[in-house]
Amino acid sequence: MTYTENLWLYFTLLFGIIVVPGMDMIFVLANALTRGRAAGLAATLGIMLGGLVHSVYGAVGVGLLASLVPVLFRPLLIVGALYMAWIGIGLIRSSIVVDHVGPADTRSNWEAFRRGAITCLINPKAYLFMLAVYPQFLRPDFGPLAPQAAVMAAMTAGTQFAVYGGLAAAAGRARQVLVGNGRATVWVGRIAGLLLLAVSLLTLWEGMRG
Repeated sequence: MTYTENLWLYFTLLFGIIVVPGMDMIFVLANALTRGRAAGLAATLGIMLGGLVHSVYGAVGVGLLASLVPVLFRPLLIVGALYMAWIGIGLIRSSIVVDHVGPADTRSNWEAFRRGAITCLINPKAYLFMLAVYPQFLRPDFGPLAPQAAVMAAMTAGTQFAVYGGLAAAAGRARQVLVGNGRATVWVGRIAGLLLLAVSLLTLWEGMRG
């Protein structure tokens, strides 16, 4: 796999995970519906900051492992791939629905930004992503890890802004799509699960071959 193919695969998987309804998405939508587009965008920027923090600790962890205990890097990929497959199967079998979007209790755009960052930092989906998915794409095979991590962090922030910022800009329509449209959200989760499962099998094949 080339570095360009690796990035495309990362983006595809990243987009699939971000569009699955969860804490971050509901927080942005609640702020946009309660206090308007600016509040929704402020919440989005806070979530992007939280995503950047996740990217930093993920890159540091992978970098330390690759430099201090390189012999463990390939086993980490294999274990991560198995864990990613387990998450994927769970998404395929689950039924993700959004029953309602309650009002946000933020009183200013700054509070929406701050709580958006906190929401992202305590989101278990983000930790699962960094534990099981991120190391599969930050690879010493492609050269220094710092430039790779910077590119992936920029891709993560850009995808968050496109998805969550789009929700903030079209809050009313977004609520109609998400709330009460169980079939659509279930299929979004299943497609994301299939992506995770496919990438995990590819990673296992590369890990076993190496």
